[in-house]
Amino acid sequence: MPTYKKGSKNQYQLIVSEKAWKKLKQRLKAITRKTTPATFEERITKIKEVQRGWLNYFQGTSILGKLRDLDGWLRNRLRYCIWHHWKKPERKRKNLIRLGASQDHAYAWSRTRKGGWAIAQSPILGTTITLQRLKKRGYISLTELYLELNPSLCEPPST
Repeated sequence: MPTYKKGSKNQYQLIVSEKAWKKLKQRLKAITRKTTPATFEERITKIKEVQRGWLNYFQGTSILGKLRDLDGWLRNRLRYCIWHHWKKPERKRKNLIRLGASQDHAYAWSRTRKGGWAIAQSPILGTTITLQRLKKRGYISLTELYLELNPSLCEPPST
């Protein structure tokens, strides 16, 4: 539930409690768990439901900065799911090449001993599984949805 905090010029503003942030992150983490048997499209659908519900509930709060951080984390989780779904090194190599990585980089990264979470944050997945590619598959970022639901909060005040 949003609470009020006294801001500048004695105006009250809505804030989101730390407990609500943790609960949102837990729900998103459960959806993007690599071992959960779901297709990428099913994950995206569930994420959209959670995002829309949460942002509608906390409409009117100024949380753009925290949403950006959460967006980066969520995109890494999705990349991790994709990487885990590819399973075998040869499939990883072929998919990386198909997404635009060079032959050498694709071979090296497909056979790395690093864990999936480290790979999800690596430059190879950041440049191949880009935000545009995630959007093509149906992903909508929290900040985009927030700006869509709260257009007046992000506009400069009129004089």
